[in-house]
Amino acid sequence: MHIVVNLDVMLARRKMSSNELASKIGITPANLSILKTGKAKAIRFSTLTAICKELDCQPGDILEFVKD
Repeated sequence: MHIVVNLDVMLARRKMSSNELASKIGITPANLSILKTGKAKAIRFSTLTAICKELDCQPGDILEFVKD
């Protein structure tokens, strides 16, 4: 079981680049890339809140629980 990050899907739906989102939420493009690729071990609620605010979405639109 694991968590899948669908951030790239939401970025495509909103026609926004990763660099633009990173700039708007105040994190580096490298850190956003780590999150986007699913390599992050954790995410701060403040970061998740900022992402949801900028992409006008819910946390469940970005994070998905998948059974193996």
